[in-house]
Amino acid sequence: MTTARERQRAYQQDLLTALDGELRAREITTVLIVDGSGNPCLEVLDLHFRTRRVYVQTAFHWFYWGEQHDERISSLHLLKAAERIIEAAGEGWREGEQGTLSVDLSKVADAYRC
Repeated sequence: MTTARERQRAYQQDLLTALDGELRAREITTVLIVDGSGNPCLEVLDLHFRTRRVYVQTAFHWFYWGEQHDERISSLHLLKAAERIIEAAGEGWREGEQGTLSVDLSKVADAYRC
C-alpha cells in the first residue's frame, strides 16, 4: 500500500519526466535528479552554463525554479511551461542562490476563516 507522500512524489516525478522530454526535444540540457531532501527535480542549464532546479508544487500545480512570481508556471499546460522555462534559461538564471518557494497553507486557510 502506498502512502499519500509516495503518490505525490510519483506524480511529481511523472510531471518532471514529461517536462524533461519537452525540454530535451528543444535541445535544452537537463538532468532529472532527487535533491538532498528527497524531492524530485529537474536541473536545467542556462546560456551561461549555470543550473537551476525546477521543482513541482503539486498543491498549486506549478513548476517553479525560484521564489519570484515570474519563476513559476502552471504544470497543467506542459508545452507552455516548457516554453517559459526555455525563455528563462535563454535569458539566464538570476544571479546568486536559487530562491526556495515556500507556501504556508495555514495562512491561506486563515484567510478564509470567519
